[in-house]
Amino acid sequence: MSYVVLARKYRPRRFSEMVGQQHVVQALSNALTTQRLHHAYLFTGTRGVGKTTVSRILAKSLNCLGADGQGGITAEPCGVCQACTDIDSGRFVDYTELDAASNRGVDEVQSLLEQAVYKPVQGRFKVFMIDEVHMLTGHAFNAMLKTLEEPPEYLKFVLATTDPQKVPVTVLSRCLQFNLRPMAPETVQEHLAQVLAAEQVPAEAQALRLLSRAARGSMRDALSLTDQAIAFGGGQLLETTVRQMLGAVDRSHVLRLIDGLARGDGAAVVDTVETLRSNGLSASSTLEEMTGLLQRMAVLQAVPERAALESSDDPDTPEIVRLAHALPADETQLLYSLCLHGRGELGLAPDEYAALTMVLLRLLAFKPAGAASASPEKKTLKSGPEPVAAPPAVAVAAPLTTTPVPSVAPARPPVAPAPPVRVVSAPTVANPPPPVPAPPPAVRQAPDEPADVDGPPWVDEPDEAPIEPPEEGVQTSRRVVEIPVREASLSPRVEQMRDPSEPARLPEPVITAEGDFWFALVQQMVKAEVVTALVRELALQSQLVARDDGQWMLRVERESLNQPSTRERLATALQSQGHAVRLAVEIGPVSDSAALRLAAEASRRQREAEQIIRDDPFVQAMVRDFGGKIVPGTLKPVSPHTPPRGSQPPGGG
Repeated sequence: MSYVVLARKYRPRRFSEMVGQQHVVQALSNALTTQRLHHAYLFTGTRGVGKTTVSRILAKSLNCLGADGQGGITAEPCGVCQACTDIDSGRFVDYTELDAASNRGVDEVQSLLEQAVYKPVQGRFKVFMIDEVHMLTGHAFNAMLKTLEEPPEYLKFVLATTDPQKVPVTVLSRCLQFNLRPMAPETVQEHLAQVLAAEQVPAEAQALRLLSRAARGSMRDALSLTDQAIAFGGGQLLETTVRQMLGAVDRSHVLRLIDGLARGDGAAVVDTVETLRSNGLSASSTLEEMTGLLQRMAVLQAVPERAALESSDDPDTPEIVRLAHALPADETQLLYSLCLHGRGELGLAPDEYAALTMVLLRLLAFKPAGAASASPEKKTLKSGPEPVAAPPAVAVAAPLTTTPVPSVAPARPPVAPAPPVRVVSAPTVANPPPPVPAPPPAVRQAPDEPADVDGPPWVDEPDEAPIEPPEEGVQTSRRVVEIPVREASLSPRVEQMRDPSEPARLPEPVITAEGDFWFALVQQMVKAEVVTALVRELALQSQLVARDDGQWMLRVERESLNQPSTRERLATALQSQGHAVRLAVEIGPVSDSAALRLAAEASRRQREAEQIIRDDPFVQAMVRDFGGKIVPGTLKPVSPHTPPRGSQPPGGG
C-alpha cells in the first residue's frame, strides 16, 4: 500500500476532530441540531485552515444515514454509512466539487447549474462546493446569482475562497459567511504532538515549536513540514535537524545579539553576525527570531507579573527575563521596530549580512537616552537665555542710553475700549526682573527715544494687553506711536519690502546713451517675436558697450549665453530690424541691460502699489480695529495695458 501523507491521513472526518476553528464548528453544529439550515455558505481564510474539510463534513452531516440506515441530519456524522464513506473517498454523486481556478468561465458554471434541476440520487441534499470562488469571471457570477438566491430546497451551495475581497457583494449578500482563522502556534504544536504520538515518531518539544511557527497558522503546512522533517531526520525530530532543515537561527545567537545591544557592545554584535555568516544562517530568520523574543521582553517589561506565567519548559525563559530587566523599555520598542522594518531592507543590500549588521548597529547610533544628551542646545532653548545675555535678533536703530528697565505687570481688566493708538509706557522701578525666556518682538524706536543698554529695548505691547494707568508715586514717560500696517514676516525679501524708503536689493542700472538705444531695440524685437528662448535671454541680459562700423560689442555676465549659434541667431534678428552688423560678445560685469531696466521698473511699481495700500484709510482702519495683516506676496501692481477686473472691453454689451 502506498504511503499517505500526514495532511491527508489525519484530515478531520467530523466536527469534533477539527482544531482551532471552534467558532465555526459551534455555529454549524447548532444550526444542524436545530435544523436551521441556510441554502448557501461561504468559508473564507488562508491556505490550510480547513475550508474544504469543513465543507465535506457539512455535506456528510446533511446526508448521513446513520450506522443503522435510519439516521437524519446530524451534527455528528457516523462516518460508516455509504454517504459518509463515499464523500470521504470523493465518489458521492450528489456532492460536486468545482475548482474555480481551472473552471472559471460561464460555460462551466452553466453546466454545473444544469444539474440543479434534478433531485438527489443517493443522498438527502445536493451539495455544490465551489473552491477558490473568487477566480470566477464576472459573467460566471452573474449566471449563478439567481440560482444562488433561490435554489431548490434540496440544493445547498458551499463556496470557499482565500480572497473574499474579490467576491462580488451580490454574492456575499446571498451567503452565510464564516471566516476560518489562522491557528496559533501553540494549537499547531499540540496537534503535531498528537499526530506524532499516533505515528510513534519521537520528537523534541523545541523541534515541534519550530515547525508550528514555520507553518504560519496553516495546519496543512505544519503537517507537510513534519513529513519533510521526519524524512530529513531519519525517522525522528530533533531541534538541531529541524533548524538545519528550516534554516532557522539558533536562539543562543539571537540572545547573544540582544545582550550585546543591551550592553552597548558593538564588537560582540559584529562578531555574532560574522558567526551567522560563517554558519550560513539566514539573516531574515535572525530578525524574525529577534522580533519574537523582543515581543516577549516588551510584555514582561509592561506587565511584570507575566513572568510567573512564562512557559517553564522553555529553557530560554530565564535569559529572556534577565534581558527584559537589562534592556530599557524604550530601547526594546525601538529595537523591535528596527528589526521589523529591517527585514524589508535585506533584499535591497548587496550583502544581507552587511544589511543585518547595519540594522543592529542602528540601535547603538540612535539610543533614546543618548538623543537627549546629544542636543544640549534644545534644552537651552527650553530653559531660556542666560540672564546677562541680550537676544541676538534685536537691532536698535538709535544710540542707546541708560534708562531704567520697564517692569512687566500682570494683566488687569480693561477699564475702557482700546483707543486707535498704541501706548508704550516705561515705569521706573528699583529692581528690574530678569528677562523673559521668549525673545522680544521687533523693536520700533524713534531716533530720539532713549533706551537701556543693559536691559531689553523698548518693545510694543501686544494688541490684547489693556492700557494700564500708572501707579501713584511712579514717574512715567509715555510716547504715542502711530500704528503701522502690519505684515507677516516670511522671507528677507518680504521684510525688505516693508519700508519703501529702504534701498532695493536689485542693483539699479546705470543709464547710458547706448543703453537707451539697446533697450528700445530689444523691446522692439521682443514685441515682434523675432527673438525667442536663448536668443531673447542674450538680448535681455547683455549690455551694448560700443557700436563700430559693421560690428557691435556686447557684454554679458554668464558664459552660458555666449554660444556661437546664439550670437548668429541674434545677428540675424538684428538684420531683420535693419542692422546688418557682426556681434562680438565679452564676459564681464553688466551695469545697463534691458533685464536690469525691466526689473528696476517692476520693483518701483511694486513699491508704489504697496505704498498705496499702506496709505489707504480703509486698510489702516482694518489693521487698527480688527488686527488685520497684509499677507506678503498678495499685492501685485496692475499693468497699465491690462483693463481693471470686471470692466467691459470697448464695444462690449
